[in-house]
Amino acid sequence: MLPYAKLNVNHAIDSLYRSDWGKIVAALIKLVGDFDVAEEAAQEAFAIAVNQWQSTGIPEYPRAWIIQTARYKAIDRIRRRQRLAEKVEWYAASGLIPASETPDYDASEIPDERLRLIFTCCHPALSPETQVALTLRMLGGLETDEIARAFLVPTATMAQRLVRAKRKIRDAGIPYTIPGTTDLPERMDAVLTVIYLIFSEGYAATRGDALVRADLCAEAIRLGRLVRALMLPQPPAETTGLLALMLLHDARRAARLDEAGDVVLLEDQDRSRWNQKQIAEALPLVETALRGGSGVFTLQAAIAALHCQAAHAEDTDWPQIVGIYDLLERLHPSPVVSLNRAAAVAMASGPQAGLALMDGLVAELDGYHLLHAARADLLRRAGSPAEAAQSYERALALVTNDSERRFLERRLHEVQLHKLADRQKHSV
Repeated sequence: MLPYAKLNVNHAIDSLYRSDWGKIVAALIKLVGDFDVAEEAAQEAFAIAVNQWQSTGIPEYPRAWIIQTARYKAIDRIRRRQRLAEKVEWYAASGLIPASETPDYDASEIPDERLRLIFTCCHPALSPETQVALTLRMLGGLETDEIARAFLVPTATMAQRLVRAKRKIRDAGIPYTIPGTTDLPERMDAVLTVIYLIFSEGYAATRGDALVRADLCAEAIRLGRLVRALMLPQPPAETTGLLALMLLHDARRAARLDEAGDVVLLEDQDRSRWNQKQIAEALPLVETALRGGSGVFTLQAAIAALHCQAAHAEDTDWPQIVGIYDLLERLHPSPVVSLNRAAAVAMASGPQAGLALMDGLVAELDGYHLLHAARADLLRRAGSPAEAAQSYERALALVTNDSERRFLERRLHEVQLHKLADRQKHSV
């Protein structure tokens, strides 16, 4: 048994799910050749572990235990689904289900299984939105509501989209392979988007106690390196830009939370805690990417580089950041990009200028808690505590992450005290 066998089993299983879901599902898809069977069997194996590990303890190789248990469950599902013993024998004879009783799934496994999974999910037969959503589910292990949040759509809509995508892969016989060199470019945009969304969920988790999921950030960076390596010796600028962007954001991880696990805003972070080694690696990548073009990830990396190059918050070149957001908004118009630009305008030209822009986004982003949190902060800075309190309350009604919730509650309390002080001052 592992030294940590006495740890809470539920916590251990949750950690394994978060860190290894993509590896487990990728291995199972290779074994059984079916997305639905692989995912259902993996979920069943985790459910069995919850009960069994309570009495037997955590096994020496937890991931191998899950894969082996899921493998047996997958065989059962195939047997029930096909109803014919001949079909089961065909699966076994085909090599899709090896006869080995104790396969070796150690930490040194070939990473190409996850690359095969990501490229299969990003097949051009699927719509771009479906490609991204399916990979987030199958590789990143994100729940349906987490993926729905990334797309700003209802959870039920996303659930239907995922079901249709897996059915299409099965019915169309989409191969579980890394495409050849000629086919790589048409899938690259979706692959890069998927990797970035996995990173984004790690950088600001949808729910749970912690704001940051370091496992997802690390996995996204690892995938970014692998995809860029596939395109050597001349990788597209956007693959380089994405890697630089993730490295720069991740470099600030240690300073984004205080000792209690609460949010620390960029302007208040202790910059001595930023990972200078990652920043030093990323900055030349930004320059390389910019020489090759001005794509979405490259421009975002350029913004992140300006933040990381500022020794102090007040040294940040906000006018230049606004200029880059102008380019980004023209290249990739979206309400979220416009929201980020408005925040930059507020830093460059004052809170009222930013509020004027954000007010025009309320209709599109009313269900997005970060819009209301950003408006609340600008209203607070502008000396309007009553309006700021209303926006904080709206943000709190929408937020699902506990760390962000605590931060918003603290800010709401501060503006409520300020509002009370103003009332008392005017009543004297």
